[in-house]
Amino acid sequence: MQYLDKKIQKRIDDKLDLLNSFRPLPVSAVEKLKEQFEIEMTYNSNAIEGNSLTLKETYLVINEGITIKGKPLKDHLEAKSHKEALDYLYTLVETGRNNTISERFIRSLNQIVMQDIDREWAGKYRNSAVIIGGADHKPPEALEIPKLMQNLINWVGDNKKKLHPVELSGILHHKLVHIHPFFDGNGRTSRLAMNIILMQAGFPLVIVLKNDRKKYYQTLSVADKGEYADFVNFIARAVERTLDIYLKILMPSKKSNEKYISLADLARDSKFTEKYLNLLARSGKLEAHKEGRNWLSSKDALKRYMDSRERVRK
Repeated sequence: MQYLDKKIQKRIDDKLDLLNSFRPLPVSAVEKLKEQFEIEMTYNSNAIEGNSLTLKETYLVINEGITIKGKPLKDHLEAKSHKEALDYLYTLVETGRNNTISERFIRSLNQIVMQDIDREWAGKYRNSAVIIGGADHKPPEALEIPKLMQNLINWVGDNKKKLHPVELSGILHHKLVHIHPFFDGNGRTSRLAMNIILMQAGFPLVIVLKNDRKKYYQTLSVADKGEYADFVNFIARAVERTLDIYLKILMPSKKSNEKYISLADLARDSKFTEKYLNLLARSGKLEAHKEGRNWLSSKDALKRYMDSRERVRK
């Protein structure tokens, strides 16, 4: 069964092909984007779990080594450890090592993420039951974890060539966080593990935004029932956001006149309201990506949506 919406999949594949067509990409621009996305992912991934550092504060802690007055030491350590985990991912991808998902790899991610927070249990499977606050899901008993993790690794191996990378990475993310193998850091570890599959397939780093936290948890909860479509397509839209930002910055201007604007501006020159465009963007029907709290799209994207709707009618 395919969970990834075919229209979104085609857009993603086309944009990745377009990005690849410009390789080798400008080194200086790629390095700046890499740094931007590492800071952005560290901020968002930690903020989803309750870290109080702002995006700017995260940058200062990681790049300048500054201690933010009034913020807990734990929040500083989480930022530094997450950045180190991202460096580990990039090293693996750039050197071509670790081409398969393994228990050792997943435990290594958790060990790096949690090394300065809980050294006793960093990278080790939990040995007792846990409760996820605010969630209906009850993680499996600790004794089941080794077998469940081995089953997960086998599932990835069996499906790596069968599923689209976005689909594979999204389902892996859910299955891993569903097992909840560690006492802490499961969400961050799952988002990092998801990214190794995407990065090995040629995608830039993909970020789950803090502003989408509610939708993120809602779709994860639906996936707990075995219904993966909502969560997979939620991840797909995060993938598309990254591709849009990379193409916007890296693609030669002469190759594209597409200009991304706010949905409010887009609504002024169309027959749609901003609210309806927002609904189309959130459902993935309109090509759009978030910058901060705001959705951005383009007149070309709206025209493509209108053309596709007209073809369906015919």
